[in-house]
Amino acid sequence: MNKELIINSSATGVDIALIEDKKLVELHREANDNAFVVGDLYLGKVRKLMLGLNAAFIDVGYEKDAFLHYTDLSPYVKSLLKFTQISQDWKAPEIYDFSRFSVEPEIVKSGKINEVLSGKPNILVQILKEPIAAKGPRLSCEISLPGRFVVLTPFNDIVAVSKKIHSSDERRRLQKIIDAIKPKNFGVIVRTAAEGKNTAELHDDLNALVAKWKDIQQSLKGAAAPKRILSEQGKTTSIIRDLLSADFNKIVVNEKNTYDEAVGYIRKVAPEKVDIVHFYNQAAPIFDTYGVTKQVKHAFGKTVSLPSGAYLIIEHTEALHVIDVNSGYKSAGNNQEENSLQTNLEAAEEIARQMRLRDLGGIVVVDFIDMKLPDNKKKVLEAMEAHMKLDRSKHSIVPISKFGLMQITRQRMKPEVIIKTEEVCPTCNGTGKVGSSIILEDEIYNTLEYLFSQGHKKLDVLVNPIFHAFLTKGIWSKKRQWSWKFKQLIKITPNNTLNLVEFKILNEEGDEIIL
Repeated sequence: MNKELIINSSATGVDIALIEDKKLVELHREANDNAFVVGDLYLGKVRKLMLGLNAAFIDVGYEKDAFLHYTDLSPYVKSLLKFTQISQDWKAPEIYDFSRFSVEPEIVKSGKINEVLSGKPNILVQILKEPIAAKGPRLSCEISLPGRFVVLTPFNDIVAVSKKIHSSDERRRLQKIIDAIKPKNFGVIVRTAAEGKNTAELHDDLNALVAKWKDIQQSLKGAAAPKRILSEQGKTTSIIRDLLSADFNKIVVNEKNTYDEAVGYIRKVAPEKVDIVHFYNQAAPIFDTYGVTKQVKHAFGKTVSLPSGAYLIIEHTEALHVIDVNSGYKSAGNNQEENSLQTNLEAAEEIARQMRLRDLGGIVVVDFIDMKLPDNKKKVLEAMEAHMKLDRSKHSIVPISKFGLMQITRQRMKPEVIIKTEEVCPTCNGTGKVGSSIILEDEIYNTLEYLFSQGHKKLDVLVNPIFHAFLTKGIWSKKRQWSWKFKQLIKITPNNTLNLVEFKILNEEGDEIIL
């Protein structure tokens, strides 16, 4: 698979498009003033404990207090509270040695929020979900610092290896390396990208994260809540960090500072791939040149067409997203079951892409075309699971029910990507209805009758070209009927600037008559 990252930097922010095999699959937006991004660390102040919800509201500087549920506290939250207090009160010019930190006992899974956060203390928290709609950020106390090959988790000594590394020998090798180089009081999660990497590469990545933890300690000294302690890397760098692999063959950037940032990061983590970064300085917009704009226009409408003629209808409700699969004029033969199967398989690929592209979250219900054979339903499920493997968000897929419905849950960390490809009709104002042509005809007739009675002559009626054709059609047209009726010369002129139910009347001098 060929992957390309197209980065469009503007005065308002950065737009990032991920393209896989020439198809747009992810679209990210990073505003210049963006705060409360997933992964950011804040020193927060507990404002309110909600015993009924078993949760707390935390002031992190957002207009609405952030939400912290008991299940997101982390088993090591007592250690985190202790660490936050020590770091804030530390008087020495140098930061204390974290390896000497004494870890507190874990909390119980079935505990109560007031047992842990009584006294409303300051606490170090991490953004779990960005603010969405009227909700503030969602927080977690399970602090994690992601690198390219490993993720650092303070207050524990656990070493875990990604399940996506299937070789048992490789998993044991990585486990052995991390056990040897891991500092005390830190847990490490080995990422899939670490497969095949040597000790030096893993050690460098781990040391960079430990240094970042020391920066956090330093930032906490004397800090007053609420305060941002550590900002996640820019969206550009974080996407490169998470996605950079052997099949990544091009990164194109249209702004010099962002280009330098991308080059600097790749030179540090993968110097052999620094040549894939290209600076774009052409006059045409970068998204137009690489076909992103065209794909956005086609992909973000309510109706999404498939190459075969089948199409999807994507609707959003307050509770869930609904995707309806329609066969259109697609036909794979005279066998209806085979037609349904082929259409559903094609739709499964596009649905997986649409969920990534729009970042649909929560419950997604897909209404596939009815199939009778259980084996065919299983094939569609397997196809959906295969296409969803490329999705970095956590998700779960339920097999197709007897009603032909598939339920998918997908985790969303940021607001859904919504790009409007439609606008309100200027004629009907979104009602779907316009005034009757008979009513418009009568309105023009009555206006002419009044103007001629006031002494006007040789009037020119400007109308939409479609209505012009109606008024001038035939030998005994409406125009001729009116001229005969009023014994006056009437001119009817088409005008493209007028909508279907508008008209203007000009006098002999060509001036508009305003009534």
